Amino acid sequence: MNQASVARRVIAPSIPERETATWSNCLVLGNEIAMSGMTANPESKPEAPLSTYEQTLVILGKIRTLVEAAGGGVQNIYKLVIYVTNIQDKDEVGRARKEFFQPPYPCSTLVEVRGLVFPGLTVEIDAFARLDVTLRADA
Repeated sequence: MNQASVARRVIAPSIPERETATWSNCLVLGNEIAMSGMTANPESKPEAPLSTYEQTLVILGKIRTLVEAAGGGVQNIYKLVIYVTNIQDKDEVGRARKEFFQPPYPCSTLVEVRGLVFPGLTVEIDAFARLDVTLRADA
């Protein structure tokens, strides 16, 4: 009988998890890194609401932080699932992705949803990475 390996929970100090949370932000399962949907949480209450482009950059930064805390880097991210509240924002998401990643880009799904957990959020991203796979030969 095969013995199951234990998932490792990854916590980054700059991305706190609430004590009342019923989810983990990031789990490492063998070489696989799975992350819950990340948002530009409005609890920081900026003076002006962030644009979808700005929210996407904040989220991608959180994803990078968690992947690095798990022992990897941006080059290990192979799949994103992106939820937007307005499909017209796809170009803003694409612009942020192009600034954040280098070719070859991670696989991606982008879908429009009715709403996200807090008003003012316009984008949420699930990310998947593998510690034993890199998208760039120069990494």
